[in-house]
Amino acid sequence: MNQDRKTQVTALLKAIETGAAAPVAVINPAKYVQHNLAVADGLTGFGAALLALPPGSAKVNTVRVFQDGDFVFTHTDYNFFGPKIGFDIFRFQNGQIVEHWDNLQATPPKANPSGRTMIDGPTTAVDFDKTAANKQLVAAFVDDILVNGRMGRLGQYIVGDNYRQHNPQIADGLSGLRAALEAMAKAGITMKYAKVHKVLGEGNFVLTVSEGEFGGAATSFYDLFRVEAGKIVEHWDTIEAIPARADWKNGNGKFGF
Repeated sequence: MNQDRKTQVTALLKAIETGAAAPVAVINPAKYVQHNLAVADGLTGFGAALLALPPGSAKVNTVRVFQDGDFVFTHTDYNFFGPKIGFDIFRFQNGQIVEHWDNLQATPPKANPSGRTMIDGPTTAVDFDKTAANKQLVAAFVDDILVNGRMGRLGQYIVGDNYRQHNPQIADGLSGLRAALEAMAKAGITMKYAKVHKVLGEGNFVLTVSEGEFGGAATSFYDLFRVEAGKIVEHWDTIEAIPARADWKNGNGKFGF
């Protein structure tokens, strides 16, 4: 069942590129709750978004796909109204998709200071027996470091410079993370995680969905972590501004887990 759902989600996303109709049948036509605020609710909203794409422009390459219970979450290299990297989350109920969340960020023109892109790196989960422990570790890291700013505890979660970073602005290692945070502080750019809405994981990969502010604007943060031997060793993310309420095309909110 797990692989079936992953395959169904991957095919659904690929249908954005190919226009294939069959994969869309996995969506429950009577209930599809949409949390992408630029897309209207339901299958009609999904269809309208596809119709708005310039013909032949869409490209979809799903690089990572994981499952946690009724949730399947993916990491995808898109051309969707321009090049973007995106995380998508789908909730299944009675064998069909009934809810969708995502977070998209424009693909940067070059690699980060350590030569990494927003999407490269390991793709296959291992250590499935450690899923619960890894989710607990990552949840504690996000709460300690990102929500509460307890930087003195970084060493509990990350070992020295054994930390691969895929954020476009940040170099590898604890040194790169500290340097980036200091540079933002000097520039007066604030990044605040206020609330963690969801923690999903499979094996050594854990995704967190958080709400906060970046540069004073309401922001959605999706962070994917890879864990090895009880420490965080790799990080990918997307950061997306949350539009003003008047601009929403559905009333479901960005989060709503």
